[in-house]
Amino acid sequence: MSLVTTKEMFRKAYEGGYAVGAFNVNNMEMIQAIVEAANECRSPVILQVSAGARKYANPVYLRHLVEAAVETTDIPVAMNLDHGADFEICKACIDGGFTSVMIDASSKPWEENIAITKQVVEYAHDHGVVVEAELGKLAGIEDDVKVADHDAQFTSPDEVQEFTARTGIDSLAIAIGTSHGAYKFKPGQDPKLRIDILEEIGRRLPGFPIVLHGASSVPQEQVAIVNEFGGSMPNAIGIPESELRKAAHLAVCKINIDSDLRVAFTAAIRKHLAENPSHFDPRQYLGDARANMKEMVKHKIVDVLGSANKA
Repeated sequence: MSLVTTKEMFRKAYEGGYAVGAFNVNNMEMIQAIVEAANECRSPVILQVSAGARKYANPVYLRHLVEAAVETTDIPVAMNLDHGADFEICKACIDGGFTSVMIDASSKPWEENIAITKQVVEYAHDHGVVVEAELGKLAGIEDDVKVADHDAQFTSPDEVQEFTARTGIDSLAIAIGTSHGAYKFKPGQDPKLRIDILEEIGRRLPGFPIVLHGASSVPQEQVAIVNEFGGSMPNAIGIPESELRKAAHLAVCKINIDSDLRVAFTAAIRKHLAENPSHFDPRQYLGDARANMKEMVKHKIVDVLGSANKA
């Protein structure tokens, strides 16, 4: 089976009241963990590549690793660029075989955001590729995306109709309370999604796919494993998974998950090397990391996204 776009994925997700997971990838073991988990759960899946991943793994390597993974399954798999900073990066990914790109010009003034996004949409659609864009600003850090808490902005429902109409985008990433990165909300805070904003956007854009970024929850049991074997991760609170499930029942068709995967991957490696200090074969500790991450992906698919058996 070849890579697909997210258009049909999102139509089914919207009608079925679930979301498709967009899992960030950086190397072979991560791609294997995600696709094996999705295949066993019979779930559609999006393999997501950030600017940092492209720099680390080389775009050509990543593309062929994803293509190899697709050959091992018959579930729908899309390849998405996460937070494309400009037209040139989006064009390079479109020309390089991505089936979906995100252009993030949300830090630009309104008219400039629209102009850049429209330029990407026109090129992408001419090449059979779909486009995601963003309104509002999420706090936190993810690769080259850095937004301070005081600069974060919720998406205004008053802007979404004009923005989608003028740009022609296929899905819209909104800011309703999630945050990029592993270190989200401090103990004592009560993180919740602004479901009221999501519902209002859903009323103004009926049937239109909405995306949530920064939706990892960073399970504390995985943080505890990292710290038990030499790490120093502080306790962090993510958006409760019950809130994400609620969003998936509404207009949210795509939920991005990255930090949870990194923590699970790292926890397994730290545990393996601490318990087996004489091991030096990467296949041993990376195998454990892949297995632990695979279980994390399965949990997200079944218990958070609701996309199991939807392939």
